[in-house]
Amino acid sequence: MSECSWPTSDLMKLYHENEWSRISKDDQHIFEMLSLEGAQAGLSWETVIQKRDAYQQAFRQFDIEQCAQLTDENLEEIRVTYNVIKHRGKIKSVRNNAIVAQRVQQEHGSLAEFFWSYVDNKPIINEWKAESEMPAETELSIKLSKDLKKLGFNFVGPKIVYSFMQSIGMIDDHIITCPYHTYNR
Repeated sequence: MSECSWPTSDLMKLYHENEWSRISKDDQHIFEMLSLEGAQAGLSWETVIQKRDAYQQAFRQFDIEQCAQLTDENLEEIRVTYNVIKHRGKIKSVRNNAIVAQRVQQEHGSLAEFFWSYVDNKPIINEWKAESEMPAETELSIKLSKDLKKLGFNFVGPKIVYSFMQSIGMIDDHIITCPYHTYNR
């Protein structure tokens, strides 16, 4: 069986083997992945994954309540002190998105219930023969992106949302011959 070819470093291989396209219904993990995918905008995923430990420390393991309470001073301290992407808008989006996430939790019971409702609580399992078949965005990621923006989320364009959906297992985009594809596990 041949694996997906995109993970070239050890760190990316670990992510590919243990997390990517694996179902997650844990709100804290979902919020972390939404935050990290937003930080990726315009950059490589490997750049973000290399900084993941620093992000977890800076943003208190992505505890939604704690992130929602961060002050402007806290955010500036994170920007200066931690090995995170220094883009002020991306850093501020973590707080903003935590506040919006709290509203979503109140209205829908959890982030997981909200996001997974877009796929009727069942992952979309694609059967790509080659990575070149995989889209960067879909009608579903466009719709979810629009809905998230209406709610007030930042850094949630359709491509970011598609990657986010892959990251929490809403979509399994391993190539069909990859041993980590749902049908091969």
